[in-house]
Amino acid sequence: MIRAAAASLVGVACLGAAVLFTGAVRGEARDFGQLGQTFPVIEADLLSTIEARLQRAQATGEMDRFNATFAKRVEAKVRRPVPVAGITPAEQPRAWNYDPSITLEREIRDHKGQVIAQAGQRINPLDFVSMRQSLVFVDGDDPAELAWATRRFSELNAKIIFVNGSPIDSMTARKRRFFFDQDGRLTAKFGIRHTPAVVSQAGNQLRVSETVIESGTKS
Repeated sequence: MIRAAAASLVGVACLGAAVLFTGAVRGEARDFGQLGQTFPVIEADLLSTIEARLQRAQATGEMDRFNATFAKRVEAKVRRPVPVAGITPAEQPRAWNYDPSITLEREIRDHKGQVIAQAGQRINPLDFVSMRQSLVFVDGDDPAELAWATRRFSELNAKIIFVNGSPIDSMTARKRRFFFDQDGRLTAKFGIRHTPAVVSQAGNQLRVSETVIESGTKS
């Protein structure tokens, strides 16, 4: 309380001094002349600045070097995507069912505007369509897993999906298509933690299995 009161008194005193001072010098303002060189305030056009820098980068070859470096980085990412984190070779066989059913957030209407599915309704896509190809997840850098998958599954009955490695390099070497589980979205969706793993249809469910490659079947 004492400190607050003292602060208030100091504030009042300062205010009073300011009033007295301004009152004393009122009407006594003087022209002391120009104390230094002055310049007009100019705001540079941001777009003009950027354009000038781009032109300078183009003229010096810096832009070409940047584009070449960027292209190499993109190519490297495409050829060898970031591995899916946390996936390891299977040491124990494991299998489970996955229910692909979804709950509709809003109603669905046909081309005539008639409601064919209500919001909140649970629908299983496998009741209407079939899964024609199995999904086979492997470590593309593991020759044993890749050989196991390509020997057992053709392109007609399965899609081989890498969680690590270069699908493009393997496509060139083996003359068949491979895919990659970008950001681990599929393995996370199915709960896969080990490879090789297979997802296939079993009735209106999906059967997920992780397989241990025996020593006699690695080549």
